[in-house]
Amino acid sequence: MILEDIYKIYQQYPQVSTDTRKIEAGTIFFALKGPNFNGNEFAERALEIGAEYVVIDQPEYKKESEKYIMVDDVLTTLQNLASYHRKQFNIPVLGITGTNGKTTTKELIKVVLDKKYNVLATEGNFNNHIGVPLTLLKLNSKHQIAVIEMGANHQGEIDLLCKITEPNFGLITNIGKAHLEGFGSYQGVIDAKKELYDNINSSADGIVFINNEDEVLRSISAGMSAKITYGKRDGVDLRGELTENNPCLKIKYESSYSVGENIIETQMIGSYNMDNILAAVCIGSYFEVNDEDIIEAVSNYIPGNNRSQIIKQGSNTIILDAYNANPVSMELAIAELGNSNVENKIVILGDMFELGDYSSEEHLKVVDVLNRYEFQKSILVGEEFGSVLTGFSGEHFNDTESAMEGLRSSKIENSTILIKGSRGMKLEELLEAIK
Repeated sequence: MILEDIYKIYQQYPQVSTDTRKIEAGTIFFALKGPNFNGNEFAERALEIGAEYVVIDQPEYKKESEKYIMVDDVLTTLQNLASYHRKQFNIPVLGITGTNGKTTTKELIKVVLDKKYNVLATEGNFNNHIGVPLTLLKLNSKHQIAVIEMGANHQGEIDLLCKITEPNFGLITNIGKAHLEGFGSYQGVIDAKKELYDNINSSADGIVFINNEDEVLRSISAGMSAKITYGKRDGVDLRGELTENNPCLKIKYESSYSVGENIIETQMIGSYNMDNILAAVCIGSYFEVNDEDIIEAVSNYIPGNNRSQIIKQGSNTIILDAYNANPVSMELAIAELGNSNVENKIVILGDMFELGDYSSEEHLKVVDVLNRYEFQKSILVGEEFGSVLTGFSGEHFNDTESAMEGLRSSKIENSTILIKGSRGMKLEELLEAIK
């Protein structure tokens, strides 16, 4: 069946699923395959529980029914369908990528733009070769702007997502050392993220938003003429200043799109979130959201999903940042707490994943940063940290379960505790052990 015919079916049944546990009546089920699963095996079941059609790519699972759509490759068909659908809309599409802060920035941008527009935005972290098509297939005639997050762990992935999404606006939050295993080197990360700029630059009406404080971003965007800048110094389209960090951020900004200075009292911690906020304010200003609405949107935003969450537990204040970790975000978080004026500071760090041959080197650098500050207690969790303990005087546990046992045996009171590690470490489970 050709793509145009599949699209006609999709227009009748514009709800797509790749998971039979989430099938609703009228859904089209795409039978994706992976290393440990084969969606083709569930095609018949999907129809039984309400799917209108199933898209499969293995003939042995096809029954004598028009409800089966046979294709060469289900994933490619899903991506092509999303790309075809996106072409039906002449609206601003903003692509976001970066090493740190892309999900937080995407959420901030959405709440700001929501003040004036009907916005489609990536849900959670549906930012890969499957999540991006699924997001685009939610576009409908009511949407006025789309904000699409793009993640990558190897070169060429951002380029693929751009070919599917065709963004005409772009933002790279920053470029740091993450997924080095897939990218091969830091330069590999830079080249991969730059794929977004390259795609925007090739668009006739493409515009990028650039953090002018970031030397790498300035460098790789040097040849681009259509760019909007933000930062902390003069000479940018939107300039911001951090006026308070105790513990929540208070910022002042002025923009070429508005008159006078504006103050935002946020519910966000960590000076590293300043750039994320400025990006959202800059983009909101460009799209003519008025300052009162921008201020209200950012002021009311509360981080969730284990991302820089402030949790009060008994007499303790816990900074839970256990959704993701890489060398840059780890060092920033350590410095943020280390330089704060709170008492009884405790740091609990878990392994950083997907660093490949650079893993030991980068974990050792984090330990070196940790040793620069005076913390009441420092705890490292994981085998990677376990291999670089020379010169470290704190506690170490091989896994999160062992760390929980250790924390249960010690009483922590009246402390500010940073908990940060890669998603796979599941450090949020340590909350149960901190009394």
